[in-house]
Amino acid sequence: MRRASSVLLVVLGIAAPAAAAAECTGKVFLTIDTGNMEPAEAIAAILRKYDVKATFFVADEPTKRGDSSLDPAWGGFWRARVAEGHAFGNHTWRHWYLRRDVEPDKVAYVSRDGRTELLDQAAFCAELKRADDAFAAMTGRRLDPIWRAPGGRTTPRALKFAQTCGYRRHVHWSKAGFLGDELPSDRYPNRLLLERALANIKAGDILMMHLGIWSRHDPFWPQLDPLIAGLKARGLCFATLAGG
Repeated sequence: MRRASSVLLVVLGIAAPAAAAAECTGKVFLTIDTGNMEPAEAIAAILRKYDVKATFFVADEPTKRGDSSLDPAWGGFWRARVAEGHAFGNHTWRHWYLRRDVEPDKVAYVSRDGRTELLDQAAFCAELKRADDAFAAMTGRRLDPIWRAPGGRTTPRALKFAQTCGYRRHVHWSKAGFLGDELPSDRYPNRLLLERALANIKAGDILMMHLGIWSRHDPFWPQLDPLIAGLKARGLCFATLAGG
């Protein structure tokens, strides 16, 4: 009956429903953090190809074209992703690192070059709000109430602060879901990373990659195409963390 129905739809010129939904044996969650943005459009095209919805974690990071990822010049890119139905979480404004709780009520926030700011609750919320405001100004959409600390490193106080700012959930990633796009390509070639991901990712895993990595010589992002195809072939389907 199912085959006959599919044939009838083809005869009538109507596309048959994708079989993936019926065959889905479990969900995985693709998360993509901002980066140098060089492959941003290419990654978006791969997601469209497979009708995959991802969860983007956004920060205002330097890009290869000389601006930053939450600059208004990127408004068209982000509006298109909103229209496609992706989810969006907060990755802080400056993409500094939360290192430790200090004093009675502060968190040490450290830049890549070693500068340190001590953030109290108000300053911490302001850091997150700035990213949210920039995204909303470009897209008309607020970020979802989820966040990811740069590097995935947080502190007990930072988690508490985030709750007061409206970010109820901090999202890390699964061990198997660490795709390794930030690792040195001479030691972790794309073939190895792809094979490892296809072998180890299972239902429920949170995957993590970036919109461009400065340090990797041989970019990993083209492997997203065979990775999605391979996971779907295993019966896994993709959902967002905000709505999945």
